[in-house]
Amino acid sequence: MIENSVIKLQNIDVFQQNHLVLSNVNLEINKGEFVFLIGQTGSGKSSLLKLIYADLHITKGAGHVGGFNLYTLSTHDIPYLRRKLGIVFQDFQLLTDRTVEQNLAFVMRATGWTNQDLISERIYDVLDKVGLRSKLKKMPHEISGGEQQRIVIARALVNKPEIILADEPTGNLDPDTSEEIVLLLRKISQSGTAVLMATHDYHMIRTFPARTIKCENGLVHEDAKV
Repeated sequence: MIENSVIKLQNIDVFQQNHLVLSNVNLEINKGEFVFLIGQTGSGKSSLLKLIYADLHITKGAGHVGGFNLYTLSTHDIPYLRRKLGIVFQDFQLLTDRTVEQNLAFVMRATGWTNQDLISERIYDVLDKVGLRSKLKKMPHEISGGEQQRIVIARALVNKPEIILADEPTGNLDPDTSEEIVLLLRKISQSGTAVLMATHDYHMIRTFPARTIKCENGLVHEDAKV
């Protein structure tokens, strides 16, 4: 495996149950790369992301993500793979009965953090990265949708992931806020964390040109034109 690649898929077929969604997938994403993933609803974008975070299993081909071999990955090792990944969904999935700080601490304890001083220090650090340290004690309903998505990105960063998978992260946001989120994700990629962002927003792709991968007709096309 090339040392610089954090995702490398070779000749992989992607199935949802017994249905072939994508065939002969070849994809390589390097450390610090920012990549758009496009395609119509039902084209296989979410299935490809699920394969990368090991919610779907490989039955043919070879796959490496964050140093883990997807073909031989055991159920026991899936949580360790996912610590190498930060996952950002369209719906924020914040715990509504906890503050921003408690939301982040909950995820950290669930992934093995035990030292409260280190937890607090890391929370301050990731909130600084997304520009929201002042919202530490706020409840999710007290902050805007854009701020909630920034908190989700902060949550995705707590374990210093090699890769962020963002599945339609701007889908519920207005255009200006969407641009802010994409700029933030690009900034994160420039610090060394690869970002793979699934989106329907072609305006965003034209505004922030980057390498683009397209799912279409059961295939994954690299370096697609928009």
